[in-house]
Amino acid sequence: MKTTPPVKLAWLRFTSCSGCQLMLVNCEPSLAALAQVVRIDTFPLVSSARDTSESFDIALVEGALSTPEEIERLLALRRKAGLLVAVGACALSGGVNTLVKGERRLALASLHGNAAAEWNSFPPLPVAQFVKVDWQIPGCPPERHELLNSIAAILQGGWPGRQVMAVCMECRINENRCLLLEDQAPCLGPVTSAGCNATCPGQGVPCEGCRGLMPEANREEMCRLLIEAGYSEREIRHRLERFGEVFT
Repeated sequence: MKTTPPVKLAWLRFTSCSGCQLMLVNCEPSLAALAQVVRIDTFPLVSSARDTSESFDIALVEGALSTPEEIERLLALRRKAGLLVAVGACALSGGVNTLVKGERRLALASLHGNAAAEWNSFPPLPVAQFVKVDWQIPGCPPERHELLNSIAAILQGGWPGRQVMAVCMECRINENRCLLLEDQAPCLGPVTSAGCNATCPGQGVPCEGCRGLMPEANREEMCRLLIEAGYSEREIRHRLERFGEVFT
């Protein structure tokens, strides 16, 4: 269904760093054109206006869920939103918020002291655990072009195309050196979904896997390559679990 401008848009942040919404705000060359077709009803990083709308055309959700209050806010948003888009690794998989393992209260107390005992918090979970998600924009943070393309496609009644290949392929297209085979760096490009134009490997930084596993990713071969590069099972486990992957 094609949406007629101006589209009412909401952006809500839960347990996250605000980096995803900052990427949209940083799309300076496109903001004037975007303002012609989008009406911001809720976007705390951009406006202090309070939410008074009974419905939104598009709701963009950033961050994992880690408190009952966040779940209530998400459910209320889902009831108001025509389309709900989960944005960024935290919303899709829990992201780096899931790195802390074991007893959560002990971890919170180690950082915040006695105040942590009063908080009602649980291990961070992705948005899709609680509500229907209509579209996902991966990345930590997501790419600017993906944010803009997703909004533009929704305005036209569809969803943007998505490359079904690994970051490794983008490195080959860009003629980047292979950090995994040539430098024995712990690069997860062979199993990570493309779409970022291999930004990190292109600058000599090993892929962290923030865009999630590509379909039918060969995890066994990835582990074998990392072992050959000299990494222990513990290091490989931590590397793969950084953005929500379950190591088996």
